[in-house]
Amino acid sequence: MTQADGSAVVTGRDAGCAFDHVSGRTFHGRRGGVENAFSYGVDYVLIDPTAPPPPHLRLFSRNRANLMALHDCDHGGAPHHGAGLAWVQKVLATRGVDPGGQILLLAQPRILGHVFNPVSFWLCHDPVGALCLVLAEVTNTFGDRHSYLCHHDDLRPIGPTDRLQAEKVFHVSPFQKIEGGYTFRFDIRADKVGIWIDYAASDSHGLIATLTGARKPLQDRAILSAFLRRPFGSRRVLGLIHWQALRLFFKGARFQARPTPPVEDVTR
Repeated sequence: MTQADGSAVVTGRDAGCAFDHVSGRTFHGRRGGVENAFSYGVDYVLIDPTAPPPPHLRLFSRNRANLMALHDCDHGGAPHHGAGLAWVQKVLATRGVDPGGQILLLAQPRILGHVFNPVSFWLCHDPVGALCLVLAEVTNTFGDRHSYLCHHDDLRPIGPTDRLQAEKVFHVSPFQKIEGGYTFRFDIRADKVGIWIDYAASDSHGLIATLTGARKPLQDRAILSAFLRRPFGSRRVLGLIHWQALRLFFKGARFQARPTPPVEDVTR
């Protein structure tokens, strides 16, 4: 990764606040050629994968069925065959870039057993709680997954204005080529989350994708409210993705056949 300078941001409240809810919005805006934009509400959880859920949570579970749940097999490796935190630790150890602090997972949870995460994020901190590395785990609708490792060369804290760049190597949208690169920006705080991903192709085409929302301790009331607002969970996300693809098709966007996924499962 390359980067721009920025001030440090500390993301954790304290070790006891490991289960948070992010009620947010995601925006996608396509630029150049066939333009298209949309925005919708989405629910993420931000958890410490080493800790059990707080005893007051009755509607959220880890690795077992519930109204809302998060399973290790959904993250860290191939979809539904992941190893969770153990995979992340192996990736960091192999590359010698472990910041040495808490690792949190920001992801859409299962709702009534179903999940699809277009992108989830492993947030890696140094011993004093500053965000130093992000592993962005991207999954496409074809069942493929690839991750982008985002950090400064010296592992200094990632500030809210820092821009971390990576070459695009993974097929996501059937209407975008594999060329150009991404610019990531992260602003993760105790009370809110902001993530911006700017994709720029060599022909001035591109896409901006964002996730922003308030961060609060996960509560049963919030889980039930999220379910009532968006009862189909990630099924709704998949439906919206295919609806936007249909809109692009009828607008005349050129379809790109799915290429063979990259051999390596992580790109820096």
